[in-house]
Amino acid sequence: MAGELLLVCLLALGTALLLATGRLDGYELPNARVALDTAVAIVATIVALLAAVRFLVEGRGMDLLLSAGFLAIGLGTATFAVAPVVAGNELAPVAAWAAIGAALFGTALLALSPFVSRRVTKRRRALVVTLCVVAVALLGVWFDSNVLRLEFDRGPTEGARTASVIVAYALLTVLSLVAVVGFGLRYRRHGRDLDSWLTLALTLVVFADLHYVLAPARSSDYVLQSDVLRILAFIVLLVGVWRAIGSAEFGRAVAEERARVAREIHDGLAQYLFALSTQVSMLESGAALDEILPRLKYAVTGAQQEAQFAVLALSSAAGSAPFDSALKRYVDFLVSDGALDVEVQIDPKVSLAPDEEIEVFRIVQEGLANARKHAEARQVEVSIIQQGDRRILRVADDGAGFDNDDPGAGQGLKNMRARAAAIQGAFTLSSAPGKGTAIEVLLRAV
Repeated sequence: MAGELLLVCLLALGTALLLATGRLDGYELPNARVALDTAVAIVATIVALLAAVRFLVEGRGMDLLLSAGFLAIGLGTATFAVAPVVAGNELAPVAAWAAIGAALFGTALLALSPFVSRRVTKRRRALVVTLCVVAVALLGVWFDSNVLRLEFDRGPTEGARTASVIVAYALLTVLSLVAVVGFGLRYRRHGRDLDSWLTLALTLVVFADLHYVLAPARSSDYVLQSDVLRILAFIVLLVGVWRAIGSAEFGRAVAEERARVAREIHDGLAQYLFALSTQVSMLESGAALDEILPRLKYAVTGAQQEAQFAVLALSSAAGSAPFDSALKRYVDFLVSDGALDVEVQIDPKVSLAPDEEIEVFRIVQEGLANARKHAEARQVEVSIIQQGDRRILRVADDGAGFDNDDPGAGQGLKNMRARAAAIQGAFTLSSAPGKGTAIEVLLRAV
């Protein structure tokens, strides 16, 4: 925050010097004026798009408002300030006021955004609705400007500024200041990098708007020092939001990896440890040692193999045990109590990549667990076969089945679909009450 205070002091000192020396009236540079407005429109729109991407990644309401605010500023500047001049027309008061109205609407959204902490679940729908709101707001700004037809400054040689222009830019200054305070407080609470960049950039915007208030007059032919501050502010915003996007993507990757590790532990090792605990409890209750000992051996061996698969899942490297022997070892452990009969058929011509081995093993594991726990099946067929250039995984049981049209799906089915999608596999499920369940995954082409 010391750097922020130093920046404020330097900007305040610079503004006072410009005011004292009468250098706030700007320079008559028509082409530069158009170029600067075009740059603002382009950079603001890019920042809006980056904020929208960050919103789709993290779902923060703040990012949605940031995207809408910068989009309103970018589109408003391009439509009302740049397009008429590029078309060869002089910037009319109606268009000038429409540009300010768009800036007011966009800045109001920016001022509100740091105080919104809620996350949005239906992100794409929310983004589409927000885009529609921005479009309607810009149309409303244009309509109001045509209805009100307020007088606008025509240049430094035409006397004092109109009160309505001063009030408009003063309001922009206040809104930008509210945004600075909001993001400054967020940065103090959370220490997030994006909040720091936004505080810095919006501080520049505050002084840019303040220059507009203090300047004698402004027209489409004049470039003010505040225009340079505004361009600098948007460049800082672009850098900050770009860095935030990278951070958000990294954070999402970390979250996905954590979720995957949790699934690996829940679906695999935890089951073996529970089995070990159950067998030890039975032994403590007086069960025969010669009956429990083989099961303990199976459980320990399975846990060891499961640990190897967990390492394989986390490192994306090949395990030390062949895939087919690992799968058959798991099946042998599963059917050791005689409650389920599983037939495994693996075509020796089928070759699985390391990432496919992980997910195929887990899909089979989940399918067998569902057949045993929920479907009360007696027999399951597991096959991994090659048909031409297609590799197909199939798990079929003779259990109770269920209504395949039922929209509700258990976590197990969702996990299997997610695992198939992770290896670009096509997942299909067929089931009917009393007719068992068949799961099929068409693996990616090789």
